[in-house]
This record gives sequence, C-alpha cells and structure tokens, in this order.
Amino acid sequence: MKKIIITSIYVFLCFLPVNSNAEIKSISEGNSNAKIKLIIFESLTCSHCANFHNNVYPNLKKDFIDSGLAYIEFRNFPLDIAALNGSKIAHCKNDGNSKILHYLFENQKNWVKGKTIDQLNENIKILIKKSNFNLDYKKCLDDKNVENHILEDRIEGVKKFKVEATPTLIINGEKFENPSNYKKLKKYLEKLI
Repeated sequence: MKKIIITSIYVFLCFLPVNSNAEIKSISEGNSNAKIKLIIFESLTCSHCANFHNNVYPNLKKDFIDSGLAYIEFRNFPLDIAALNGSKIAHCKNDGNSKILHYLFENQKNWVKGKTIDQLNENIKILIKKSNFNLDYKKCLDDKNVENHILEDRIEGVKKFKVEATPTLIINGEKFENPSNYKKLKKYLEKLI
C-alpha cells in the first residue's frame, strides 16, 4: 500500500506545471533608485551588442553604475533562434545576475559560429560546460517561463520603444542613438546627473 501511495504522489508531481507562475527576474545592475535608468535591448548573436558589452559597458559600469548614478536593465531582443537559446541560458538561474550574460558576450566568437542551429547549440553547450556556472543546459533550454519572458521583452521593445535593431539603448524612457560611442554617451549621461 505504501508503495502505491508513493508512486501515486510521484506521478502526480510529475504532471504538475513547474514554475508556471514563477516571476522571471530581469538581468540588471546598479542602484534601482538611481536618477539615470538605462534599458538596453540586445541579441546575444549580435556583434554590435558584443562590442557594446566588451568595449563600452566596462566604462559605463565604472563611471556610472558602480558609483550608484545609474541603473541598467538588460532586455532580450533575440534576432534568431541561437540568440533566444543564449538568452535562456543567461536567465537560467533566474537570479537577475549578469555574470552569465557577460560571459556569453565575452565568448560570442566561440559559440556563434557554424552553419546550423544544431552547431551553434552544441557550441554554447560546450562553452557552458567549460564554465563554473553549474547549469543544466537542457533544463535551461526547456524552460517555457523563461522563453515567454524573453519573447515578452522583445514584444515590449517593439511596441513601447520602437526597437528595430540591436543594441538599442533607452535612457530615462528615451531612445539614445549610437550607444557604441562611449564618449558621446558619457557626455549625455553627465548632463542628467
């Protein structure tokens, strides 16, 4: 009898929706009460987005985010299936931490190569296995709540901010042109302080 009850409970639990109403945390950094609020819409396979992360973002972080002057939220705007899968990996821990996102951009050239989505998926899987993030790759890719969150970001980007390309930077609700020019960006942000 005990075995039947345990088996019944196990079967019941297997069919429960996992995280069906779980809130997915946005990936962000900085003081959420900062005067300057930045939103950046990115695609993980976009070379211009990787350029922003690797060449502009470190200065932005040092000058504005770490000092508490600005808050940044990284929004998803996948341009292809590989970028969607990368975003799922970045959000997999659902802790709002940006480490995995930065890691994927820093190593973009190592995984965004190949002729098929299967090759790109294998590349990102290998990259994640080499990391110390301890992620279950398949579980990350199968998470429908995360997928919906990512697609909702993309829809909001189009509807609310008229995002057409990546990266698109929104500063206090207004679109900022050419976020890859840090000198121009810094000058603009300094006027907002």
